[in-house]
Amino acid sequence: MTATTGTAVRADAKDGADVRAGARGRRRPSHWGTYLFLTVMAVMWLIPLAWSFYTSLRPKADTDKYGYFSIAGTYNIQNYIDAWTQGGFPNYFWNSVVITVPAVLLTLFLASLMAFAVARVSWKFNVTLLIAFTAGNLLPPQVLASPIFVAFKLFKLPYSVSDSGSLLNQLYSVAAINIAFQLGFCTFVLSNYMKALPGELTEAARVDGAGIWTQYARVVMPLTRPALAALGTLEVIFIYNDFFWALLLVQKGDRLPITSGLNNLNGQFSTNYSLLGAGALLSAVPVLIVYLVLQRQFVAGLTLGANKG
Repeated sequence: MTATTGTAVRADAKDGADVRAGARGRRRPSHWGTYLFLTVMAVMWLIPLAWSFYTSLRPKADTDKYGYFSIAGTYNIQNYIDAWTQGGFPNYFWNSVVITVPAVLLTLFLASLMAFAVARVSWKFNVTLLIAFTAGNLLPPQVLASPIFVAFKLFKLPYSVSDSGSLLNQLYSVAAINIAFQLGFCTFVLSNYMKALPGELTEAARVDGAGIWTQYARVVMPLTRPALAALGTLEVIFIYNDFFWALLLVQKGDRLPITSGLNNLNGQFSTNYSLLGAGALLSAVPVLIVYLVLQRQFVAGLTLGANKG
């Protein structure tokens, strides 16, 4: 009896081990397949960045002499120095800050007001307004380029406010158009997040005599800080990297943001790609810093609102 029982136990243990080994064997192809796919995609995304960095370290004379696919010649950081000094990067960086910081703050503030109105207040036009804000994101900027340019040109302002007499060539105009185009996306995301908050919170505050502004500022907004942090990270990247609106609305070279100012590194008859690569990498440094500091919020922002509402 004892020998038979021991044999049965060993057989059961062996069968269990075989089952676990078989399960691990079945999971292994998908596991390694996923890592292989992610590795290939990461390499594909890193190759242009690595090639730009490599090119930026080579003088143009060596590139012209030995070719782009060579390793001969000298390597230095002179292209970065030239891009910073000759390209006027300090001024362009400041222009980007003047555009990005107010645009991000105002976008989040206005979007939070609209999201609170459609998500936490019951009234007739909740869904209608949310659809209107969301539908605005479906229009590509290129379709609206011509009417917006004409409208900004014909909108007259006193010269004490605008030295051009209109909304053209003004940094606050670029900030305003970015706010308008980013407001719908932020409203949609924040409204989904606010809808997931327990309704009992605002009901209890209402019973205690809290007005609508108190409910917004002291009850709902503190709970939406994770969503605001994620959206703030995304909006900094979106608005800082904007190229189209600044190029359309600003004709004065000294008022361009850094993304549009890179065009000044192009020559009239030829292009120094080593210098241009150095300038492009310099312009990416602030966004890279923002991402590294707020990478958790950035990753959360990629799926924010996907499982809310």
